[in-house]
Amino acid sequence: MKAYIFDLDGVIVDTAKFHFIAWKKIGQEFGFELTHELNEQLKGVSRVDSLQKILNWAGVSVSEEKFDELATRKNEDYLSYVAQMNENDILPGVKTFLEQTKQKNIKIALGSASKNARPILQKLGIISYFDAIVDGNDVSKAKPDPEVFVIAAQKLGVQNEDCVVFEDSEAGVQAAKTAGMKAIGIGSADVLHQADEVFSGFDAILNQ
Repeated sequence: MKAYIFDLDGVIVDTAKFHFIAWKKIGQEFGFELTHELNEQLKGVSRVDSLQKILNWAGVSVSEEKFDELATRKNEDYLSYVAQMNENDILPGVKTFLEQTKQKNIKIALGSASKNARPILQKLGIISYFDAIVDGNDVSKAKPDPEVFVIAAQKLGVQNEDCVVFEDSEAGVQAAKTAGMKAIGIGSADVLHQADEVFSGFDAILNQ
């Protein structure tokens, strides 16, 4: 394989917990309690689509102005948690894996729905490892649409079939497979059963 494409949340860093807390607060405003099970459906999904799902689950509709206000407030709440992050928040094994990938001259890209990907990578001190970054500012279609990974491959100058994608969400794995790429699941095999292989984390990959 010539290139590795990484999702961000739940793969490189556990910002998923920050999203969960922030979305939970939004849901509670409408008397809806977001569960960890339902939250799985929000992983890898854009902010707009995630908010629409929560409103649908809560059985409420809001004006366009209110919708924008909720999305903005959720992001501000999420960023308040992100602002406190540092290198210690990188998930186990990730930095070593990135270093080894660089040594093998395999190209590295980020393919994330997050619009905050660049500042997060900078806070973690690992942005220099990435040859290309594709985030929520660069795409119009959310996973499971493969757009984010297809653009990443184009930016790296490689064919889709020469890419391996590391993902923690069902939507992300589906996007990778649709793009014709190999998908490595990071997390639970029960959830990520469509992936080519599943590992609990990068420490498990390094120790295989």
